[in-house]
Amino acid sequence: MAAATAACQVVWMRRLLTELTGVQAQPPALKVDNQPAIALAKNPVLHDRCKHIDVKFHFLRDCIDGGQLVIEFVETGRQLAYILTKSLGRLRFIELRGMIGMAEVK
Repeated sequence: MAAATAACQVVWMRRLLTELTGVQAQPPALKVDNQPAIALAKNPVLHDRCKHIDVKFHFLRDCIDGGQLVIEFVETGRQLAYILTKSLGRLRFIELRGMIGMAEVK
């Protein structure tokens, strides 16, 4: 569900960037650390275990099939979004802060 929400934002930002620059932007990569979610997004086969997924979340699959975004696996330890979504310890926070290119202001 989080990947579907992110896909909505990616499509909107890509359209805005194209409108502002006049150049079609390359499909961005959505980095997901949940392999079953990636498999479900790429494979249109309906399994008994995924019946609970609402139709609106199939938007992610449509975006991938339409070439609007690319979905990639990233291991949990390398997930940069955690700096915005998780309560982190000091060392992990500093590590992720450096990975996204932020510096400490003194």
